[in-house]
Amino acid sequence: MKSGAKFNISRRKFLSLSIFIAVGSRFLSSCKSAGNKLFLKLTGTHHVLGHRLRFPDFPKPSKTLKTPILILGGGVSGLSAAYQLTNGGLHDFLLIDMEKKVGGNAKSDQNEFSKYPLGAHYLPVPNRSNTALIRFLEECEIIIGRDAKDNPIFDPEQLSFAPQVRLFLRNTWQEGLIPRYGLEEAETEEFSRFLKQMTNFQSQKGKDNKFVFDIPLAHASQQHELTSLDQYTMHDWMLKEGYRGEYLFNYVNYCCRDDYGLGAKHISAFAGIHYFAARKHDLIDDYDNVLTWQEGNARLTSHLTAKSKGKVLTEQLAYKISIEDDRVEVLVYDEISNSSSLITADFVISCCPQFVNQYLIPERSKLTKDFTYVPWVVATLVLNKFPFADGVPLAWDNVIHGAKGLGYVYAQQQSLAQFSSPFVISYYHSMDDGDVKKSRAQLFEWTDEQWKQFILNDLSIAHYGIAEEVQSMEIYRHGHGMICPVPGFLNSSSKQHLAEPIEEKIFFAHSDLSGISIFEEAFYQGINVADKVLAKQVFKG
Repeated sequence: MKSGAKFNISRRKFLSLSIFIAVGSRFLSSCKSAGNKLFLKLTGTHHVLGHRLRFPDFPKPSKTLKTPILILGGGVSGLSAAYQLTNGGLHDFLLIDMEKKVGGNAKSDQNEFSKYPLGAHYLPVPNRSNTALIRFLEECEIIIGRDAKDNPIFDPEQLSFAPQVRLFLRNTWQEGLIPRYGLEEAETEEFSRFLKQMTNFQSQKGKDNKFVFDIPLAHASQQHELTSLDQYTMHDWMLKEGYRGEYLFNYVNYCCRDDYGLGAKHISAFAGIHYFAARKHDLIDDYDNVLTWQEGNARLTSHLTAKSKGKVLTEQLAYKISIEDDRVEVLVYDEISNSSSLITADFVISCCPQFVNQYLIPERSKLTKDFTYVPWVVATLVLNKFPFADGVPLAWDNVIHGAKGLGYVYAQQQSLAQFSSPFVISYYHSMDDGDVKKSRAQLFEWTDEQWKQFILNDLSIAHYGIAEEVQSMEIYRHGHGMICPVPGFLNSSSKQHLAEPIEEKIFFAHSDLSGISIFEEAFYQGINVADKVLAKQVFKG
């Protein structure tokens, strides 16, 4: 959900600096009166409407619409498909989405102090080979030019401001994710060995001369001898390789949860290594940096949405797809008017996740049982005070060792007024105990008060007394936050089969069809399927 590998943020410094010990003090926030009032709001994806697919009792269609192309789903894949259709000269399409606004996991919101993300919040600098994404970034003026070597020049105001990340460990903050001091010699050596091993994987190629690990996955080699890594967990692979250090395991577990939702004991070793090895850092010299904005990846979806103005219908739930007389028929429920409509199209691009597609096309339901989706909680807090500590200032990403969540992002870090009070932070928690059904039930069964206490207790590990400084808290729940590449999934035949079109009329695009829920994969899925439909449309014309 936080989306993207970050191990290089401190790797270069880690390998060049010696380990030293420093003494820090734990920050104690100033106490306010016991009568401090907290405004609390519990929101999330429209799961109530979505759950109606299980028991379809929708009204009969009262009207019919026609469109050459219908896109189902307004997440990154759907918006990317619309973007590519428009760039290809095809402007006659319709996009529908169940939510009140499009964006999927990259949605955002805004209060009087700042914009803030409700999901994915940054994009690592892409690999040089990812030319479609690079063109998009140029069009958005995120890339603002080229240097003498024809390398992209990124807008410095859209790269994360320093400090980028800090870690709370042993009662003090330090810069970077990898512990820089306080480790035993053996633990330090393990980190060095692990990072060097990941660097070796980073350059490894298959028989087809493609990288074994690449982004998007479709660019990677299909002819290599590492497929067995997908059959067991990252945790088991580390044990097999002789790793034993607590801090290394904690670091790798954090990285796995960051991109996949579940930790190293649940995701495949291939996916775990992919996190570290797939990004080549070959586009700019400062490979430590990432692209980010106050509103997170909603900045990117806003650029994509610009291509779909006047062609988007929200709060519309597709509930059945069929092919009749060479046309695709889609039954759609309009929640606002409590009515249904029939939309007919030459082609349908379903950018819905597979747990939704199984209800739209029931014969696919057996194949979706391999798909594991992890629930997430993202909470936005407005704080009266958020002082610095131990000489390491508040960073864009702030990780707390030993916490249950993944830390918090400081949205105003990307603002020129970044140190103004009140402070706005977004806290992230992937519910990663391995039993996703149980976690999903807990996600919606817990009251706002239970979630508030959980979040404040977690943040209190690093910020004692933080509850006294909170003005408001908005808790946003993602019931099926992201696909998780559990062992065997990346190479599963069911995933590959579900990506195939039906009668060359119904096409599918979603990051869960790649197995990795990051912006680059969702973007690729949308672009790729739109190109296929464009080719069909041209042939048809």
